[in-house]
Amino acid sequence: MKPFTERVVRLIRGIPEGRVMTYGQIARHAGNPRAARQVVRILHAMSERHGLPWHRVVNARGEVAIPDAAGREEQIGLLRHEGVEVDEAGRVDLARYLHEPEWTDGG
Repeated sequence: MKPFTERVVRLIRGIPEGRVMTYGQIARHAGNPRAARQVVRILHAMSERHGLPWHRVVNARGEVAIPDAAGREEQIGLLRHEGVEVDEAGRVDLARYLHEPEWTDGG
């Protein structure tokens, strides 16, 4: 695994229950602030294999970004099960639920 990918996986694993991080925030902390789309690809490709809490990652506006209805509802359900309030538009209050990791490799 490439170093950036390893850092992304480590950051996602470190998101505690009941909290979220954004794709861009993960990219920034992993050392490449312009790589939010790469975080999306890593999450898609490695979540199952590495047991990542994929549902704790939202877009920069705090929105569930999964376009397919079933996946979107699954993510919303998992977040709500952890105590995260998700509004009818699929949005999370980042001021309340955003996780800031204690370590960073890039910013």
